Amino acid sequence: MKILTADQIYLADKATILQKGITSLDLMENAAFQCFDSIQKNDLINNKLIKIFCGVGNNGGDGLVIARYLHEIKADVTCYIVHFSDKQSGDFILNLDKLKSLKAKIYDVFDENDFPKILPNEIVIDAIFGLGLKKSPFGFTKELIKHINKSESTIISIDLPSGLLNDQTILDLESVIKANKTLTFQLPKLALMLPENKDYCADFEIIDIGLSQYFINSLTTNHFFTTQFDVQKLFVLRNKFSHKGSFGHSLLIGGSYGKMGAITLTSKAALKVGSGLVSAYIPKCGYQIIQTSIPEVMVEVDNDSEIHHFNHKTVPNSIGIGPGIGLHEKTIEGFLNFLKLQKNPLVIDADAINILAQNKYSLKYIPKNSVLTPHPKEFERLVGTWKNDYEKLEKLREFANKYQLIVVLKGAHTVIANQNNLYFNSTGNAALATAGSGDVLTGIITGLIAQGYTPFNASLIGVYLHGKTSDIYCRQNPQETFIASDIIELLPKSIKETFYS
Repeated sequence: MKILTADQIYLADKATILQKGITSLDLMENAAFQCFDSIQKNDLINNKLIKIFCGVGNNGGDGLVIARYLHEIKADVTCYIVHFSDKQSGDFILNLDKLKSLKAKIYDVFDENDFPKILPNEIVIDAIFGLGLKKSPFGFTKELIKHINKSESTIISIDLPSGLLNDQTILDLESVIKANKTLTFQLPKLALMLPENKDYCADFEIIDIGLSQYFINSLTTNHFFTTQFDVQKLFVLRNKFSHKGSFGHSLLIGGSYGKMGAITLTSKAALKVGSGLVSAYIPKCGYQIIQTSIPEVMVEVDNDSEIHHFNHKTVPNSIGIGPGIGLHEKTIEGFLNFLKLQKNPLVIDADAINILAQNKYSLKYIPKNSVLTPHPKEFERLVGTWKNDYEKLEKLREFANKYQLIVVLKGAHTVIANQNNLYFNSTGNAALATAGSGDVLTGIITGLIAQGYTPFNASLIGVYLHGKTSDIYCRQNPQETFIASDIIELLPKSIKETFYS
């Protein structure tokens, strides 16, 4: 699914109106009805008092239509018109007249004296500013946003939280609505993907408002949102005449004294995701641990407490390296020598990334199309600091391009950089912020590559399945109790729901 700029969405609106032979008023009516329908279906109002704050542009027009539908079902709704400008859009004026004809409760807000009291148990629907905002709100409008945020009410934003700038970082942090839920139109917005905006968009839902898919397909973008539909297209069903050799041999290299759990998780994940054979190359101290905990995995050993030599005999289809490997001097030396001999893409994680960061000259030796899976701090060690998330994304794109790598930058919406494009994941939650979670992801991606998926497709599928396990778990359990082993345990259900439902 594409992530478009505000200007591209505006063009899609115009193209839809032209192609479908409808008016902008019709488009607004449908968009607002879909929002109203979502609010009803998800029981977001729950018989509470509702206050809708409408700007005088088209986002405000959406709010007026929602107010009309709520009024018609006899919800206790009050509409506040926020006069941040003397100019009013034509569709806003028409929908205001419709709402007035129903004798709905409507009040004007011209300054701070007009602010209503908002109680914590009320619902606020924010329709003040839309997607096209280019600068932070100021004056009484900013004060109104602060007033709403202080209310502790449940806030639902329409399309984008008011004050949130879609294509640039926020400079005035007090000028943005802190929405509990955002109902965003047709496609996800880049601002909703970024950690720096976490306080303003706790959750979002994509609302299909019927924009022309034909026109959207014609637009170019470097930003994408990976959905179930996207990964389903990549999935390959197994042939009944297949055997274990048909699904490849994964080699996982890692572990050190006291850190054998990491490579154990990685190896088990590669096996569980469907790799036909899995071998672990580890220090001798981990031999009994692996053989006992995962009898299906074959083992080769190196030095007693750390890996020094990297002289495995296994001839694998894919190699994942780094979990638990440590930063011993001999390990670093051995890894850098190992890297120079590799021709096929690797999956590189954890301390293997840290070794690269300490020896940046070695980045040129990484085989093309290898997958790096850093968390933000590991990525910072590779590329340096950034001022904001937009600059971070640019550094990510530049790094992946320069070395012709696939970079999986882990986070709330894990983003995968491939060539000049960025792919944000749609699954997962904060439960994944637990020890060993990244080790499991490395095993999943390695196991998928062994089965014949390209490194990029394996990354898309692997990240999606990895995130979905936490979504499945949290349907019935609190996030705090989730551990990395649960990811492996829930992989079968994640695969079944993604590809077989």
